[in-house]
Amino acid sequence: MRITMIGSGYVGLVSGVCFADFGHDVICVDKDANKIDALQRGEIPIFEPGLEQLVADNVRAGRLSFTTDVETSVAASDVVFIAVGTPSRRGDGHADLSYVYAAAREIAEHVKDFTVIVTKSTVPVGTGDEVERIVRETNPSADVAVVSNPEFLREGAAIEDFKRPDRIVIGLNDERARGVMTEVYRPLYLNQAPLLFTSRRTSELIKYAANAFLAMKITFINEMADLCEKVGANVQEVSRGIGLDGRIGSKFLHAGPGYGGSCFPKDTLALAKTAQDYDSPVRLIETTVSINDNRKRAMGRKVVTAMGGDIRGKSVAVLGLTFKPNTDDMRDSPAISIIQTLQDAGATVTGYDPEGMENARQVIDNIAYAEDAYSAARGADALVIVTEWNQFRALDFARLKSIMKAPVLVDLRNIYRRDEVAKHGFAYTSVGRPSSDDTL
Repeated sequence: MRITMIGSGYVGLVSGVCFADFGHDVICVDKDANKIDALQRGEIPIFEPGLEQLVADNVRAGRLSFTTDVETSVAASDVVFIAVGTPSRRGDGHADLSYVYAAAREIAEHVKDFTVIVTKSTVPVGTGDEVERIVRETNPSADVAVVSNPEFLREGAAIEDFKRPDRIVIGLNDERARGVMTEVYRPLYLNQAPLLFTSRRTSELIKYAANAFLAMKITFINEMADLCEKVGANVQEVSRGIGLDGRIGSKFLHAGPGYGGSCFPKDTLALAKTAQDYDSPVRLIETTVSINDNRKRAMGRKVVTAMGGDIRGKSVAVLGLTFKPNTDDMRDSPAISIIQTLQDAGATVTGYDPEGMENARQVIDNIAYAEDAYSAARGADALVIVTEWNQFRALDFARLKSIMKAPVLVDLRNIYRRDEVAKHGFAYTSVGRPSSDDTL
């Protein structure tokens, strides 16, 4: 099939290249000419394992191309996906849908014959209705079906998630789109990936409900971690014990400094705002948002406490700046608030991240950036692990002790055990584990 992907950011690029890898002819469109020029040169604007090679393979095969030309690509397509950003709107927290609606107008101006317009961006309930209204208003003669097809991609594992999904949700109100969307996902359908057809509004809500539920699981286990510290229990064993219950499951039950990234923060907030607009408040989600926001600075205060309470003039090394490993995404990363808290308390900070340094420089001011973990730790009064990159799972503690001013490790991801680091003379602080028993 001939597919146009409007938006060549994270979702659009990953989705576009995977569709091309299925054998479809895909054109990725973006208004940013510099981004398109870079993509045409084979330069990928985001870090995602396996993406660069997959793009190169499909460009070479002639199934994938990049352009700023909306008119030509839309006119030649059977299916047009909208995969533009929907950031939180400044001032009120609602999803900013201006890019979605602008894309809908452009598509309407250039669409030919029967075309399925698919919203891939994460959007509030009712957005598909407005997209359809915009298309009809802009081009009354347009023969289109507007569909919701939310993405469920994890950064760092997006290609695997796209090709081996738990489910493919397709929301439609026009039955003509059912056969088209089945054909789009035919390779996955043949592999028995479940296609869940729903109404358009139901599909839109499924996306928000899924992310909100996962965010609640993270927040729940983080609160349990705080309780564990008070009562002398081990949150990792609590997590394992409840996760073995099939009704609960083990995923997203890892205590840490709070969730971040491009999805959970904005989607939980947007869902809460939508619910308020419909006079059906979601108190659990509202509380989740509040707890998570407060937790990030609380983790900064945890570091201050681990360093003796007064850190003015001291130096802290922070390992991991992105919100999770295997991505360069800094959006709402816990590291931002943690570092700000440390700076507010008078410390100087040196940071290191395997992939996020360039993006970190855009959002974190007044810190030094190191070339590796050991350079960051040199002369530091404490070492803080914020993101659990694999590179940080086998640190040489003898070497660290020899170069640090004080042997203090604050492990906000619980990737070490106390006895592992204590034998090297380190004071060790973790999350949700008793000071006398950090067994895994």
